[in-house]
Amino acid sequence: MKPVIPLLYLALIAVSCPGDSRAANVDSNANLWLNYVGDHPLGNSPWGLHLEVQNRRADLGDEWQQLLIRPGINYQISPTISVSAGWAYVRTYPYGDYPALAEFPEHRAWEQIQHNFKFLGLDWTQRLRLEQRWIGEMAKTTAGDDYDLANWRYENRIRYMLRTSIPLTDSGKTYIALWNEVFFNFGSNVQGNDFDQNRAFIGIGQKLTATTRLEIGYMEQTLFRRGGSIREDNHTIAVWLMSKSPFGKSSPAPAVLGTGAKG
Repeated sequence: MKPVIPLLYLALIAVSCPGDSRAANVDSNANLWLNYVGDHPLGNSPWGLHLEVQNRRADLGDEWQQLLIRPGINYQISPTISVSAGWAYVRTYPYGDYPALAEFPEHRAWEQIQHNFKFLGLDWTQRLRLEQRWIGEMAKTTAGDDYDLANWRYENRIRYMLRTSIPLTDSGKTYIALWNEVFFNFGSNVQGNDFDQNRAFIGIGQKLTATTRLEIGYMEQTLFRRGGSIREDNHTIAVWLMSKSPFGKSSPAPAVLGTGAKG
């Protein structure tokens, strides 16, 4: 499987998407994301479990931004290609200069394919993910002093991530992590913001064990709210703890890049 050049190009130009000019209001925020991502092989089989929790905080940790819980199942097709599928629960809270009227839930089904490859002497990972989303729409209660769930709005989203790492030591245990991920909405319920968001990350990574690594860095999230009239520039300190520790007895597996950006 060769690197998909058109998709790589798409990720590189995403930050200059023409949708930027449509936003009438810009909301700039300083956020903190604390994340755990586990891809755990089941013994010597090609099957594995994906376990993920993201604690996303606004105002550099003072307030909630989002909570994301994403379990799934992995299947290793070959040493370089894997597929995954699962479910996700997301709860979004009011934050920023243009907050939502109330916190609201979301459920997602997701499917993805991931490919690890060598290019320019570096290890690369590309990931294509499809999401089916049920987003909770809130309405005031009869008493008018609170909000209740009134409807589930269905949307589809496709996202593509490209990442690499640059070793800083001969052992490769310390490295620079770089990735970019672009998101597009599609479907009849999407109006005004087909381009959903872009995330770009740079940070320092450290291999703690043969199967566990820690990455800390800066992520710039450019996000368009529903309708496209509000653009969020979210300047985010992101911490990622990633594990590939197997469940059950297994043979040592070849080292591959963690999937990094989730959400």
